[in-house]
Amino acid sequence: MLIEMTDIEKTYVVGEEQVRALRGITLSIDRGEYVAVMGPSGSGKSTLMNLVGCLDTPSAGRYVLNGQLVGSMDDDALARIRNREIGFVFQTFNLLPRTSALQQVELPLVYSGVSKKERRERAEKALERVSLTDRAHHAPNELSGGQRQRVAVARALVTNPSILLADEPTGNLDSATGEEIMRLFRELNDAGNTIVLVTHEEDIAAHARRIIRIRDGRISDDRPNDSRRAEAVARAKREALES
Repeated sequence: MLIEMTDIEKTYVVGEEQVRALRGITLSIDRGEYVAVMGPSGSGKSTLMNLVGCLDTPSAGRYVLNGQLVGSMDDDALARIRNREIGFVFQTFNLLPRTSALQQVELPLVYSGVSKKERRERAEKALERVSLTDRAHHAPNELSGGQRQRVAVARALVTNPSILLADEPTGNLDSATGEEIMRLFRELNDAGNTIVLVTHEEDIAAHARRIIRIRDGRISDDRPNDSRRAEAVARAKREALES
C-alpha cells in the first residue's frame, strides 16, 4: 500500500475558535491508482491534499506514506520526503519567468544534489515523456498554457516520485487544453504512475479510475469510477469542442 491514512483529524485555531477541517478520515491508495478527490469549497479536500503531500501534518491519526510514518516528522524530514516521494502539479504552473523549460525541470534535481550531467539527461527524458522535447530551450512566455502545464508535469516527474499530486491542474486552461492535459495524465497512469487529483469539476474527475468525495471533513463516498462513463464524458467533450 502506498498511502494509508487512519482516523486522520486536522484542527486549525482561528482566533479563539477551533475549526475541525478533517474529521476521522480513513483511506488507502495503492501503487498505480488514479484517484480524484472531490468536494465543494470548505469541504476539507485541500486540507487532505496538504496532508497527502506532506505540506502539513495531522492533528491526530496515523499517516503512512510508502512505509514511512509521516505524522511524527519534523520540517526537515517532511521536506526530504516531499522531494523524494511526491511530484506536485499546481493550477498556476509555478514556473520561473526567465528560465528555459529544461532548466525548470532540472530544478528539483539541483536541490537533491544530482550531478549536472545526470540532471540534464533526466530532465530531457522527462520533457520527452510530455512531448515537449522541441520546446526545451523556450521560456514560459514563449509557451502556450498547455505547454507550460506540461513543463510543470515534467518537473514533477523528474525525481521519479511515488505520487503525482495535482491540484486543480486544468483550472487556468481553456477546455480544449484542459482535455489535452487530462489525456496526458491518463497516459502517465497507464505507464504506471500513481496520480492523486484534487478537483471540484465533475468532468475532470471523470477521467480518474476512482473518486473520493469529501464533505464537512468526512469521506461521503469512495468508489471505483465507471470507466465507460469516464470515457463517454471525455469523448463527448472532445466531440463538442471539435464541432
